[in-house]
Amino acid sequence: MKKLLIAGVTCLLAIGCFFYISCVHYTEAYQAGITWNRITGELRLDTHAGIHITPPWVIASKVDTRPIRVCVTSAGQGFNCKLVQFEVGAWREFVAVQGFHYWWLANRISINMGYSDEYRGMKDLLRGYAYSTKQYSFIRTLREYPAP
Repeated sequence: MKKLLIAGVTCLLAIGCFFYISCVHYTEAYQAGITWNRITGELRLDTHAGIHITPPWVIASKVDTRPIRVCVTSAGQGFNCKLVQFEVGAWREFVAVQGFHYWWLANRISINMGYSDEYRGMKDLLRGYAYSTKQYSFIRTLREYPAP
């Protein structure tokens, strides 16, 4: 009887973990979630904060919508920093340009020795688009800081 109880509890925990990993995503108040249905190809924007339950074939990735300071890390003094923000209304263009994946993982495994700032995830992506020669509607420059 005890083995049956342990097996039942283990099975319930495994099912619960699988459900949580594959069907639940959480967005904070300062994030926008972009979901992609792998079966239909439908993309949706989710701007409501909280816990969201989706089928296992729908994956979600989050975008930080807070203003972020990005700089060109260089020993040269000719570059400056910018305060940029992701423009939620242009999320479709962002997905068209960048593609859909877990943007949090962007440049996650790299070593930037010698600089105080390390750019990972969305901050790395926004830095690249902020200093791009092409203007994108999904990134808004709020302020440019002068070079020191």
